[in-house]
Amino acid sequence: MKQLNSNLQRKVFSSVLVKFAVCFLLLGVAYRLLSSSFVQFSPVVVSEDNPPALSVDNTLPPQIIDDRSVNLHNHTSQNESCNLFEGEWVRDLNGPMYTNSTCYTIEAPQNCMKNGRPDSDYVYWRWNPSHCTLPKLHPSKFLEIMRDKSLAFIGDSIMRNHVQSLLCLLSQVEQAVEVYHDEPYKNRRWSFPSHHFTVSVIWAPFLTKAFTFEDDNGVSSGLIQLHLDKLDKVWTQQYENFDYVVIAGGKWFLKSAVYYENNAIVGCHNCHDKNISELGFKYAYRKALNSTLKFISESKHRPYIFFRTTTPDHFENGEWNTGGYCNRTRPFKAGEIGINVVDEIMRNVELEEFEWAAGRGSVNGMSLKLFDTTMLSLLRPDGHPGVYRQFHPYDGKDKEAKIQNDCLHWCLPGPIDSWNDLMMEMLLRHAR
Repeated sequence: MKQLNSNLQRKVFSSVLVKFAVCFLLLGVAYRLLSSSFVQFSPVVVSEDNPPALSVDNTLPPQIIDDRSVNLHNHTSQNESCNLFEGEWVRDLNGPMYTNSTCYTIEAPQNCMKNGRPDSDYVYWRWNPSHCTLPKLHPSKFLEIMRDKSLAFIGDSIMRNHVQSLLCLLSQVEQAVEVYHDEPYKNRRWSFPSHHFTVSVIWAPFLTKAFTFEDDNGVSSGLIQLHLDKLDKVWTQQYENFDYVVIAGGKWFLKSAVYYENNAIVGCHNCHDKNISELGFKYAYRKALNSTLKFISESKHRPYIFFRTTTPDHFENGEWNTGGYCNRTRPFKAGEIGINVVDEIMRNVELEEFEWAAGRGSVNGMSLKLFDTTMLSLLRPDGHPGVYRQFHPYDGKDKEAKIQNDCLHWCLPGPIDSWNDLMMEMLLRHAR
């Protein structure tokens, strides 16, 4: 009987020991899952030797799979004289600092993951300048630089896209609190209360005074009336409130418009009116930028200004309203794609006007910096929402259905996050 009791006790003890070990193992697994910063992403594990399996559009030229990788997470810039805007996109196995689930300021058309985009490889790349390293934006350090300061983004919807990215990155330290918006939510302001820092986005797609007649889908009911010599008061009247400014023109100048100077019609772009001279968008873009930079250079207020160059789109086989699409899944390497004629014209105008303004500003202490994101953005055809500007666009539709693509704005997280890495580095160089 004693031997039977002894055997029974040993079995009970063994059973308890096994159960305890299983519980401990399950707790460990649960902790790893909860602590992982990438649990919100695709379940595909990314590595140098085994990139994610992605769907590729075989009607396009073959994608070049590039497994170059670099760990830049904790590096600092080694050569402050290097050109931050010359380089290549390299693998970033750490992935982005936030996800579509951890950041609530991503607007629906840029929330590619929530909208059902099936691949996630586009978030595992980052910009790497040729002759120096570029750290990721450090949220705490950025907020310290901006303590008691104000930052404004002045321009079109690309500026709104850029702001969303910045707010998501900074949310790792402090969530932004919206303190103002106009009725259509095009002009907005956020506060970071513990740092007394504000971020504003100001809707001024032409920078100059304009009357537009189109809906939210870009459908026009009349020609834009554009005054090239009168700046948009929505930003000039607030200009003195800002310590830092990101400003840019953009694609709106390609729209059909009638041009005014001194309140008189001087010409147009694509207006098809035999009584009005066709001057073209280049004329208007130069005039508008000249008026903008002249105002900045003559102002007694001296904020630190990032003048951003044009953002290329990646529509293929058509434009946004004629069936153009963008379904590539890898960045281009340098030399695989050239800038198109229109974007090259716009960028050349920007560089010429910037050079004029920088020369003028160097005399009176203006801090005007070129934020030349055009060419690095050109290499990222994979970073756009495409059809996933809509929530699950193919639900209830045939896979061959014609759906409008967005090949201009950027998914979040996505390539535009690196713009903030660049902005951070420029601010650090300025502070040193």
